[in-house]
Amino acid sequence: MEQATDSNSAQPSGSVDKSRVLAVKPLACLTPVFPSPSGMSPIGSPQPSPFVCVPPNGPFPPGVAPFYPFLPHESGGRPAEQGSFGNPMSPTPINSFRTPTVNGTTTRSKRTTRRVVEDDDDDGYSDSHNQSDFSMHVNDEEDTSTRGRRGKYKKRRKRPEMDDASIEAYYVPMLNNLLEAFKLTDLDTYKKADGDKETVGRILLTYNLLRRMMTQFDEKGEAGTGGTKRPDLKSANMMMKKGIRTNQTKRIGDVPGVEVGDIFFFRMELCLVGMHAPSMGGIDYMSVKLSLYEEPLALCIVSSGGYEDEGGDSDELIYTGQGGVQRPDGQMFDQKLERGNLALEKSLHRANEVRVIRGLKDYMTVAGKVYVYDGLYKIQESWAEKNKSGVNVFKYKLVRVPGQPEAYSLWKSIQQWKAGVAVRDGIILSDITSGVESIPVCLVNDVDDDKGPAHFTYIPSLKDPKPFLMPKHSLSCRCAGGCQPGDTNCPCLQKNGGFLHYSSLAVLLTYKAMIHECGPSCSCPPNCRNRISQAGLKVRLEVFKTKNRGWGLRSWDPIRSGGFICEYAGEVIDASRAGEYGNESGDAYIFDATRNYPPLEAVRVGQDESPKIPFALVISARNYGNVARFMNHSCSPNVMWQPVVRENNNEAYYHIAFFAINHIPPMQELTFDYGLIQSDRGADRRRKRCLCGSPNCRGFFY
Repeated sequence: MEQATDSNSAQPSGSVDKSRVLAVKPLACLTPVFPSPSGMSPIGSPQPSPFVCVPPNGPFPPGVAPFYPFLPHESGGRPAEQGSFGNPMSPTPINSFRTPTVNGTTTRSKRTTRRVVEDDDDDGYSDSHNQSDFSMHVNDEEDTSTRGRRGKYKKRRKRPEMDDASIEAYYVPMLNNLLEAFKLTDLDTYKKADGDKETVGRILLTYNLLRRMMTQFDEKGEAGTGGTKRPDLKSANMMMKKGIRTNQTKRIGDVPGVEVGDIFFFRMELCLVGMHAPSMGGIDYMSVKLSLYEEPLALCIVSSGGYEDEGGDSDELIYTGQGGVQRPDGQMFDQKLERGNLALEKSLHRANEVRVIRGLKDYMTVAGKVYVYDGLYKIQESWAEKNKSGVNVFKYKLVRVPGQPEAYSLWKSIQQWKAGVAVRDGIILSDITSGVESIPVCLVNDVDDDKGPAHFTYIPSLKDPKPFLMPKHSLSCRCAGGCQPGDTNCPCLQKNGGFLHYSSLAVLLTYKAMIHECGPSCSCPPNCRNRISQAGLKVRLEVFKTKNRGWGLRSWDPIRSGGFICEYAGEVIDASRAGEYGNESGDAYIFDATRNYPPLEAVRVGQDESPKIPFALVISARNYGNVARFMNHSCSPNVMWQPVVRENNNEAYYHIAFFAINHIPPMQELTFDYGLIQSDRGADRRRKRCLCGSPNCRGFFY
């Protein structure tokens, strides 16, 4: 502080010279210096100095200048922004342990946190604009074990944590196995720049498998990871470092491999497939040289409902621009026509198409969102107005380009069906299960005059399952509150290698040759996480008439990757009699575990081939069955089956459960691969023409 007098004396009034740095000392070493009373020399024998209290905003005594952030109001209250716009950054790997950024500034602590009054983006981490270091939500409850309460900070005992490099080193072999299995190890430059549907699907599947594996290992505390905290960020970070992403070429319009209506549960998925580069920002844009100078044009926006966005009409959207900050001292700042806001304004005049992604409420989580690609829009007009907080914000009216498939409008229709506000067209029966399931399953035909499938009796599980004798007596769990991850004393988890294979959202974390669920002799409740396939339907399904493949099955709700769909219910029959089952139309309604199924090694982690069951499990759903009997075959399915075993004393009962491979949007038909049968005398007779329409179609199925 001894240099303070000289430094201040050299400054013009009202200016700040940041090139002059004062000697920095710890606060404990500083000695207060008081201004001398008028007419007295500061040099001489010590005198009792009067304490002078100067308010932050003045008035200031002679020789004392204000400093940032207490500058005079006419100075703007904060340093000037550098540049109105520039080239936006491409998606880059981010540190999953870093505090989320607010308007590009890293939040350091509660005291320095600035509250975003109106932010155009929803980063997938928080459903509120009042962010803090300790208050973040993860968009997927399967990915978090440390969800804090907003506004309350609780000290928690932390497990020993590994640094980023150590955690990545632990998961790198798993990622390499996935990349090799999905042929992504040597992703060529062309596919990185411009993708296709197959590449997008493989990258997203790899991401979701790795993310779910991280969640499972984190719950168990494997290898002392101490909590990955954000598997959604960490897995994307690892993939980006290896260059595993597609559609890196920024473009106006649709993105190759992504269709209107596709859904995403994580913002990082949008980055990996080139839909929306910023992992947190709501406006993606690029600089384009259309004349003498470059100017920014908007490419994509994410409307998450965090702002005062409006859009009563499903083909229109009133979008609020980015920025606008309220400081803890109450000062508020208007939005500025720069960066993304300027890009939207330029796109209004250039009339270029803008991709719109809508963040909608995820009914499975408390604060999560589902991101729906709603297609291409054009900006029709813009204006500025004051929001509820008194801050000037920019508004943009976007109108959907006609002729595109339904997306957001379909979601709105489904909500009306559920609420009873509107009636589903073509509905024949409101509940085909007759109340057997806790969630009704309607029967719909808007194609022809067929009034329904052949009669059958609806049952939720296997009828008279055949037990398989265990070589030794099986222990049952005594988990009164349900099996918990990391419980080394739980015998059911011990049978699963110490892991709990299901999340609290009924998501299968890893596929295995066999999953041991809690059986009838276990003491855990029906809602135990290790009884997912026994708890009935989780999503609203409908049986519908297809155009050329008979009856099919689809969901009103979005289904996330790994999400449980249903069990295959029916009668367990002798494998030798499988060919005898069928009706007049040739529908056999048979599930045959003895068939050869195209191996999905990457999905079934650690398995070199399709799962094998100790005995020939064949299920007929011709006379007794559930919704699974209506799932059609596809050579590129979106559903796969997983064997589960439920033990009771020394007997084991095998069941077949179905889970989603990738995210499945509402009203997309649910299909699985029926498999191939070994050559025998009846093979040719049972072969049928395949109409799945997949690029990988084999042309037939059994």
